Amino acid sequence: MADLREAAAVVTGGSKGIGRAIAAALLDGGAAVTIGARHEDEVRAAAESLAAGNPGRVLGVRCDVRSAADCERLVAESVAHFGRLDVLVNNAGVGIFAPVEETSEEVWRQQLGTNLDGVFFCCKAALPHLKRRGGWIVNIGSLAGRNAFAGGAAYNATKFGLLGFSEALMLEVRHAGVRVTCVMPGSVGTSFGDDRHAAADWKLAPEDVAQAVCDLLAFPERALPSRIELRPTRPPQKG
Repeated sequence: MADLREAAAVVTGGSKGIGRAIAAALLDGGAAVTIGARHEDEVRAAAESLAAGNPGRVLGVRCDVRSAADCERLVAESVAHFGRLDVLVNNAGVGIFAPVEETSEEVWRQQLGTNLDGVFFCCKAALPHLKRRGGWIVNIGSLAGRNAFAGGAAYNATKFGLLGFSEALMLEVRHAGVRVTCVMPGSVGTSFGDDRHAAADWKLAPEDVAQAVCDLLAFPERALPSRIELRPTRPPQKG
């Protein structure tokens, strides 16, 4: 676990699932954490729960990452509250799976807006602050960013795009002291994608992704793991 006692982080999609686990792990490492999420009641409840053992180190901000103004406000409120920004974790994401012919324009734009626009908006807002001391941007992608599957065209497009965005941004800002990594998990036991039976013993746990993020932050300054693929050890065998 990295020693994050002087660090401040922003985690989007931080009220549940992977984002909540990442926020908790960062707090365990000593960081101050701002979580953002779309629904006011959910982000307030999550922030209160996380703050119970971490007084003064948690801030909750309602943020729909599809809105540039919301993303700018999320970063601004976090910096105003904690005085700095060292880590941005772009975790907010949505997956709605259907054949192209059955995918509405609204569903297409919802996934593009959340999975790509939101990352762009948050990175653009955060970079001036991250460049002051050096820091990390961690984009939570997916193995669907390199492995296409039927029924996932919209989702695959966003995750392939996120990987390309992450690697281009990494090249842009590495000499400014900002490291960029795309963490690409496989199947994780959450309710993501409206799968009500998502939890299974063989799947990754949200805490596994959180550990990968914290392990990244412990790397020496000379090292930049730009892409991490994380998959279940023993998924069901096919055939």
